[in-house]
Amino acid sequence: MPAARRLKIGLSACFSHADHARSLFTGKTLQYVEQSIAHWLMSSGAMVVMVPCPTGPTQRGDVTFDHYAQWLDALVLHGGADIWPGSYGEAPLDERWSGDRVRDDYDRALVTAFERLGKPIFGVCRGLQLLNVAFGGTLYQDIETQVPASFRHRDAASYDLNYHSIDIVQGSRLSKLYPGVERVRVNSIHHQAIKALAPEFEAEAFSNTDGLVEAIRRCDPQKSYIVAVQWHPEFHNPGSDTIDDRALLGDFLDAVAAAKKAGSPAT
Repeated sequence: MPAARRLKIGLSACFSHADHARSLFTGKTLQYVEQSIAHWLMSSGAMVVMVPCPTGPTQRGDVTFDHYAQWLDALVLHGGADIWPGSYGEAPLDERWSGDRVRDDYDRALVTAFERLGKPIFGVCRGLQLLNVAFGGTLYQDIETQVPASFRHRDAASYDLNYHSIDIVQGSRLSKLYPGVERVRVNSIHHQAIKALAPEFEAEAFSNTDGLVEAIRRCDPQKSYIVAVQWHPEFHNPGSDTIDDRALLGDFLDAVAAAKKAGSPAT
């Protein structure tokens, strides 16, 4: 397929802030994407473009978030650092959970720019948490501290091989993507989670061990498509005993194609 006909997906950047103790790129801020999620999106034939932050102390030129939102067809927010608790009106319970306020501001500016133009948005892990906060929800700063009887949702030793089951809400759009399926297995690589769900969203899946929200979707079909999952679909291997995330990716890209064709919010 010619490049001009392929969907162009903007992928948010991860930040590695300036660190004078680092031997490479000493004192420089790095912005990057994790390879697996780019490849997951490209598996569909879409083209993936990292959206660098156009603002900051070394800013040059007049490129803005709006320019990227106008040029690209959709946005994907991927994993990374904690969300700053001040984003949802709380102080950090522990200095370790102070999050990355700079990245929060960047991600929220991206969401604003793409949402304003009705471009579809898909969130992964931190992306789900950021979207929930951006639309008025709150988070557990640390699941083990605030939900003591919970499953251990992040295990540093097993990392992306840490799994648990989730229950899909029957009758939801997610359940229609997986007809006849009520419980599936996903990876779990997070220590923060949704506490109060933002009014704009409905939950489409819950952790079956502790009831934490695992998937959300924008409620209003008259507004642009926003969906997010707490797990990392890019780390699942097709043919394994985990959920087949191709249906999830297809749902997102169908919405992107429809929005592009209509030149208006996808429904």
